[in-house]
Amino acid sequence: MAEKLNILVWNEGVHELRNEPATIGDMYPNGMHGAIAEALGAHHPDATISTATLADPEHGLSEETLANTDVLLWWGHIAHDDVADEVVERVQRHVLGGMGLVALHSAHFAKIFTKLLGTTCSLKWRNEGERELVWTVKPSHPIAAGVESPIVIPEQEMYGELFDIPEPDDLIFISSFAGGEVFRSGVTFSRGKGRIFYFSPGDQEYPVYHHPQVQRVLANGVGWVAQPGRHRAQPVVTNPAREYFPN
Repeated sequence: MAEKLNILVWNEGVHELRNEPATIGDMYPNGMHGAIAEALGAHHPDATISTATLADPEHGLSEETLANTDVLLWWGHIAHDDVADEVVERVQRHVLGGMGLVALHSAHFAKIFTKLLGTTCSLKWRNEGERELVWTVKPSHPIAAGVESPIVIPEQEMYGELFDIPEPDDLIFISSFAGGEVFRSGVTFSRGKGRIFYFSPGDQEYPVYHHPQVQRVLANGVGWVAQPGRHRAQPVVTNPAREYFPN
């Protein structure tokens, strides 16, 4: 019997508080984190799904909370620097110990993402509401299961290469934009015992998280990075004594 997942959707929540853009309240009345959590609930009905924001005590990412989280989804954009370093180090420790991380859209610049990947994670961008086509290039990967190719997103912020990330473990999706750019929009990494999935579609100015195919990708990503029941500890390097193997 499969273990039930504990999923935490984290959103800085600043756009919602500032009502920027003015349409965000209509698109996401419960915040982007609320929309993502609701979509995940439809795909993972047995999961326990909660949300947290930057304004919560300890950003909603206490030691106890993380210890009970199988998968953390992270959305950030304009408040990366406001995330406390001690919280970032705490999240990193749990990812290295086996907690799954799904980084969304502008979370490519989140402290936790750049810390885990070790590069600038910078990219080209242009926000003119262009059509995005998300092409599946590794259909055998579980994250691509049941996903249309391409996913057609009518309006989205353009992200383009070069995307300054390490070589991914898996390149699952590549996006193309009306302006001609392409982007590695769905990639995976492993760090320590943890699995990481980055998926770029999802700007605050467009209702992308209501797109059924985007929701399916996120649900698949959660299922893949999750390792429920795994003992949460960072890998340990030991130096065995001489004569480790007896004669």
